[in-house]
Amino acid sequence: MTLAAENVTVVFGHGARAQTILDDVSLTVPTGTTTGLVGESGSGKSTLAKVVVGLVRPRSGRALLDGADHAALRGRSLAEARRRIQLIPQDPYSSLNPRMTIGRALAEAADPRRADPRAHAAKITGALEAVALDAAAAGRYPHEFSGGQRQRIAIARALVTGADVLVADEITSALDCSVQAEVLALLAGLRERLGLTMLFISHDLAVVRHVCDQVAVMHRGRVVEHAPRDLIYREPAHPYTRRLLDSAPSLSLEETR
Repeated sequence: MTLAAENVTVVFGHGARAQTILDDVSLTVPTGTTTGLVGESGSGKSTLAKVVVGLVRPRSGRALLDGADHAALRGRSLAEARRRIQLIPQDPYSSLNPRMTIGRALAEAADPRRADPRAHAAKITGALEAVALDAAAAGRYPHEFSGGQRQRIAIARALVTGADVLVADEITSALDCSVQAEVLALLAGLRERLGLTMLFISHDLAVVRHVCDQVAVMHRGRVVEHAPRDLIYREPAHPYTRRLLDSAPSLSLEETR
């Protein structure tokens, strides 16, 4: 399933206080591939993520899922689109209800109208096993898990809906290096096995190089460069991309040649 943003502009505020967050942004993530979205804080990455999953409506432009515009969908078609594209947040703990078991949280994601873990037991077990957690995790609460385990639960919550498009927003930024590597390997395996399409947002250029097929670079609300991964790292065309590579603590431009 192909994900796309087409000439998206987002403006927050009105009049003299209006601030353009996204300025005529277009981006396509082909079916079964992973596109990395990089840029400094405030460049608009997370806002674009919210637009493509339907949480923010742009002032102009469209978010498309296999060519269908979110804003034009209604009823069952809208519900189906929301099921098929899922956002994995940066902080899974704040997105999980501390009073709700993991099983209940996954059941609610699978069917908000009937959030009964018993009714969705097979789906819940399958989603947990897909992220290397056992079925017993369904009966526990968020505070009983480590940060890496909670991130796996966030991925399971996306998978239990039957999603085939994932938008991962800085999901490894709060994890230590060893746990980060495990989560990235998990995502790579899931993409291969399930044929997932992914928009992977990160400020860590080394991580993006490891997991993505293409890279889009955002600067001040615009996509200033979008190219295959190896070309971006070997021959960056835009001065801002070159500055990002030069300033990365774990990756210098010389290392990409």
